Amino acid sequence: MTKRRTMLCASNNQGKIKEFKEMFSGYDVLGLKDMGINVDIPENGKTFEENALIKLRYLAKQHPDLTIIADDSGLCVNALDGAPGVYSARYSGEDATDASNNKKLLEQLDGIEDRSAYFVCVLALFHNGLEYVFEGRVSGTIAKQISGDYGFGYDPLFIPRSFDKTFADLPKQVKKDISHRANAVKQLKEFLLR
Repeated sequence: MTKRRTMLCASNNQGKIKEFKEMFSGYDVLGLKDMGINVDIPENGKTFEENALIKLRYLAKQHPDLTIIADDSGLCVNALDGAPGVYSARYSGEDATDASNNKKLLEQLDGIEDRSAYFVCVLALFHNGLEYVFEGRVSGTIAKQISGDYGFGYDPLFIPRSFDKTFADLPKQVKKDISHRANAVKQLKEFLLR
């Protein structure tokens, strides 16, 4: 019997951890709390890649023998000059919730015709003592109102290109197959299989 490998996910976001567990079924994916790590790693980079690497390097110093993934992702709206961007999780303030972020985004886009946007996911991997970076994107538009029961974050507002429903309205498997995170994970998995 093959021993399952442990992968530390540099996050306390249960939605992300759940997605990673499903996408990396060959690993025991553990979040920070699962490992007893009670730290809020500052995300003060100016890009998604900088933020992912900040988290990765912090944990790699403490756990050099583990495989570690750090993700930074967010929504970029063209009419808002890329906002919320790296501030996606705290768009409506430091104590932001998904609901308050979605509300603010709808307010910012009120009366704006161009609702084109894209999600970005940068995955940084620490594996066998080396760092690697993978980026996934998915383009779409922002709906005029919240719709759907699945997902988290901006999923109830984001309509991926070639679809007429938000991520939160689509079956979970469809989102898992086409999302920005799925695109980045696919690249990372292909790398690990080499």
